[in-house]
Formats: sequence, C-alpha cells, structure tokens
Amino acid sequence: MFCRFLCWMKLNVFILALLGTFGCSFSGHTEKQPNIIFLLTDDQRWDAMGAMGNKIIQTPNMDDLANNGVLFTNAHVTTSICCSSRASILSGQYVSRHGIEGFRTPFSPAALQQTYPMLLKNNGYSIGFIGKYGVGNPQDFPDSLYHYWGCDALHQPNYENEDGEGNFIHYTDIVSSRINEFLERFGKDEKPFCLSVSFKAPHCQDGDPRQFIYAERYKKLYANVEFALPETAGSSYYSFFPQDFRIPVFNGVERQNEARKRWEIRFPDKEKFQESVRSYYRLISGVDDAIGILRKKLEEIGKAENTIIVFMGDNGFYLGEHGLAGKWYAHRESVKVPFFVFDPRADESQRGKRVDEFALNIDVAPTILSLAGVEIPETMQGINALDLLSHKTPEREMFFYEHNLDIPTIPNSEAVISKKYKYIKYADLSTPFEEFYDLENDSLEKVNLVGEEKYADAVQEFRKYLEVMGNEVK
Repeated sequence: MFCRFLCWMKLNVFILALLGTFGCSFSGHTEKQPNIIFLLTDDQRWDAMGAMGNKIIQTPNMDDLANNGVLFTNAHVTTSICCSSRASILSGQYVSRHGIEGFRTPFSPAALQQTYPMLLKNNGYSIGFIGKYGVGNPQDFPDSLYHYWGCDALHQPNYENEDGEGNFIHYTDIVSSRINEFLERFGKDEKPFCLSVSFKAPHCQDGDPRQFIYAERYKKLYANVEFALPETAGSSYYSFFPQDFRIPVFNGVERQNEARKRWEIRFPDKEKFQESVRSYYRLISGVDDAIGILRKKLEEIGKAENTIIVFMGDNGFYLGEHGLAGKWYAHRESVKVPFFVFDPRADESQRGKRVDEFALNIDVAPTILSLAGVEIPETMQGINALDLLSHKTPEREMFFYEHNLDIPTIPNSEAVISKKYKYIKYADLSTPFEEFYDLENDSLEKVNLVGEEKYADAVQEFRKYLEVMGNEVK
C-alpha cells in the first residue's frame, strides 16, 4: 500500500512541478516571480505560538501571518535534531537519502546544488542566508555561493555579543539587523530574492547554566505567569523507559541519557521549571519582535505585497514531558512543529486557512520552489504543502520518522506515525524496546499498548510499515 501511495505522490509532484514552471501559485497568480523569505526557529514546538492555541505566549506577528495565510496544524519533522532537520528542509529529503546524520557532515557539492536556494539562484533569484546554518563544520559552509551570507563561523552562535562600540547585543537582534541589511541591498532591485533566516532562538545556550539567555528588555515578560506542569512530568513516565535507554552503555561505560541530563538542568524542581519555560517563551517573543521589524522593512521598501513568508520550527522540544528535555525522540513534543505560509498575493478566499493533514519538513523546499514557479527535482521526497489545501495531492495516511545520530547518550529510534496510531522502535538497545500509542484516545502518549492483546494486530501491522517505509525513503 505504501509503495503505491509513494508513486502516486511522486506523480502528483511531477505534474504540479510542470504547472509551477508556468508561474502558477496556489492563489492562481501568473504575475512575476515573488520574493520569498523563509524563517526557521530552533527548537520551537508546535504549541509555542498563539495561532496554535497557546493563550499565554505573546507572538502577535507570527499569529497575524499564520491567521492570514495557510496554517498547517499537523506539521512534523522527519528527524528531530537541528543538523539533520535543516538538511531535510534545504534538500526536501529524508536523512536516509541526504545522509546528514551528524553535526560535522556537509552536503556534497552536487547535493548542495539541489537545495532550494541554489535552484532558485539558478532561476534568477538573489539568495541570502542569515543566522545559524547548522549543516557541516564552519569551514564547509557554502558562503561563497550566496549573494549575501550573514552566518557566523560557529555551529552554535552565542546569544551574548558586543556591537562595534562594545555594547551588549543579543543574537536575535544581530539576525534582525542583518535582515534589514539584506533587504536594503537586494530588496530594491527588480530581481526577485529568496532570503533564508535561521534564528538560534529559542535553543538553549549549551554549557551555560542559564540555558535560555534572553535580552534584558524581556525580563518582566511572563514574570507573573504560573505555568502548569505537564501531565507526563511525573517520575513514572521516565522510569517507564528500559535501563539501557536511561543509562546507555558505550565502550563499557554507563552514561546518562542526554535528554534526562538536560532535564536535570532545566526542570528538576518547580522553581527551575517555571524559570526555564518563562525564558524559553521570552526568546520566542524576541523572534516575534524581529518578524515585526522585518515586516515594517518590507513595507518601507515597497516589497510587502509581493513577498511570501514561510515559517517553520526545525524540531519540537520537551518541556519536561516524559521526564525529558531536548528533542530527538518521536513523541509529539519533540516532532510536531509550527508551520505556515503567508502569501500577500492570495485571494481573500485563500486566507486564514487551516490544513489538518500531515505536512513535513521535507515539504519546505518543494513548496518554496512551487511558489517561485521552479521545477521540483525528482530527488526531492516532499510535496508542495499548499496542494494539501486544494486536495491536489493525496493526504498522507502516515509518515516515517528516523533518528540515527551517532551520539551514544541518545539512543537511536525510528517510528511510523498516523493520525490514529504511533509506533516507535529503539532497535539498538540491548533488548529492542517498542512504544505504541492510540493517539485518538491518548494524545499525550501516556499508555504504551505494546503487549496489549486488543492492539496486537495493529502493532504487528505497524512493525511491517516501519520496515517497508524505512526502505522506501532511501
């Protein structure tokens, strides 16, 4: 069934790519190529945005774009870690195909030419990249291939910086100033542009006990908010995992699971939990302010009406659920992300739409190419996500998730996720461990149904899906 489904998807992508070469967009426009800005946040989970139902977080600019565009309410990543997910976003491919499984692995020169920025460059676009690139070592960054390169020679930029006069400047503000610089240089030309912006926020500052370092002006924001502990924060939800998940053994040495190690830094008690979540939210509100500045600049240079804004998080983030911090595993908190497309050229009938079908990070590249009227390469495994809105492409019944990073303290896993069920397998543990959830009745993934007679057939079916789909994505 999955093989037939994948072939059908590829046929639709090919047909729609041909349509795209004639300048069609989801709103029916045939005018000149639009400008495109892709915004990526780091570790922003799906519900950390007002438009996704969060009543506490202040994200008015994200919300306005999402509520006046197309909001994908069921968007997920196919690998939940920055280097691999970013490579999937750029290439439109699963990790099994693009091969970026670690922080030091760059794209090959040939693979780089098949990423969406290079394909747009070859079709007349000025291209820029700002912020955290995140694929390969800094010496491998493709800065010379971009018309504007605003990334620092660091894999993980620092939040705390100094400007030319020795004054403190937060990294989100540096990114914001570089966006303005790009728009000043390239936004006034007749030539279309594509700017990819990759914020560090709300990622933690690794190695710093403060973790989520926000600009001082946000200190009072959320100060009086009391955040509710997740329902799955109790110790029983972590002790549920087997011993070699909690204490992996590498070269004969026991080490603590990285997700639990970071939990002990961020969520060990009520006070630390509250401060961590407040600070995490403050970083996201900082990004939202930068988006507001970006929109004002587009208005100022007269490009707001022809500039599409695409937004996504590179992966989700545990805020203590399942006794974990970080990401990496296939639970909802880790894999579900915000995703929307705002096209100011769209008809009123196409605004404020919500799509509940599965959209994936591998869909970003083909969606951007389609909006630009550029053919989607056959090597891309994603789809133009906007075709889900008009039902021009078949709904995904399920999707494959993989995480094979070579870090001993993060056990590898694979999963198959449908709207009804989720199956997760940790094959590399000494005794392979499985999780199976009935998502319709257990959205928080509290009760593992492996071993329950009622679900035995469903578990066995998903085991087969995992094997077949894992082979298909390569």
